[in-house]
Amino acid sequence: MADTSIEWTDATWNPVAGCTVLSPGCTNCYAMRMAARLDAMGVDKYRGLTRKSGRRAVWTGKVRLDQAALDVPLSWRKPRRIFVNSMSDLFHDAVPAAFVAEVWSVMAATPRHTYQILTKRPDRMAGIVSSLPVLPNVWLGTSVESAAFLGRIDDLRKARAVVRFISFEPLLGPVGKANLRGIQWAIVGGESGPRARPMLEHWVDEIEKACRKADTAFFFKQWGGVRKKEAGRIYRKTTFDEMPIVAPVS
Repeated sequence: MADTSIEWTDATWNPVAGCTVLSPGCTNCYAMRMAARLDAMGVDKYRGLTRKSGRRAVWTGKVRLDQAALDVPLSWRKPRRIFVNSMSDLFHDAVPAAFVAEVWSVMAATPRHTYQILTKRPDRMAGIVSSLPVLPNVWLGTSVESAAFLGRIDDLRKARAVVRFISFEPLLGPVGKANLRGIQWAIVGGESGPRARPMLEHWVDEIEKACRKADTAFFFKQWGGVRKKEAGRIYRKTTFDEMPIVAPVS
C-alpha cells in the first residue's frame, strides 16, 4: 500500500496477496518477483506465496487475505487513483465473494478515490459484481496479452461499471480484431524486466486504430524491454496519456 511509479495510477492497495499463473502474460509477472523479494525480507504477508522454478520465482497458487489492509484507503485524505491488488487478483477463485463485498464497502466509503481493478478472470468478476452496487468511483478492467484472450473483453462487457478498461500489457502478439465497443479505456505496454519479450509497433498501431473507431481513450504506457526507461513511452512522437470520461452507469 504505497505510492507507485505505474504511469496510469497514483497508488497501490493490496488487501489480497498471491496468485496463480493463468496465461502467457503471467510468465514474467513483476508481482511474482516482488513477492519473492518481500518473502526473503521476512514480510509475513508474502511468506510461501512463491517458489523457485529454475532461476525465477513463480506463484504457488496460495492466496492470502489481509483484513488489516482493508482500512488503508480510509486514511488517505488526498484523492488518489488506486490500483487494487497489484500483487494479486481480486477475482481469483480463492478470494471469497464475501471478501470482495468487504472491499466494495471500503470503496463505497471513500468516494474521493478512484479505484482501478484489473483481473485476468473477468468471467468471475462479472458474476460477483452483479450482486454488488455499481460505484461511480470504481473502474473494472481485464488483461489481454494476445488474440488468444480476446474473449476476456466479451466477459468484461458483462460486468456493470461506469468505466471498463483493457490492459494490453504485456502485449505479446497482435490483437487486430479487438472489438472495443463499450470499453472506455485501453492501456498498451510492452513487457519489461530481465526476460522481456518484444512488442512490435504495428501491434500498437492496430490497438490505437481500434480505440479511435470505438471512441476509447488510448494510454501508451511503455515500450518495455530489459531497459524500459531507455526505451521510453513515446509513440508516434507523442506521449499518449488519455484517460476515460466517466459515463453513466450501464
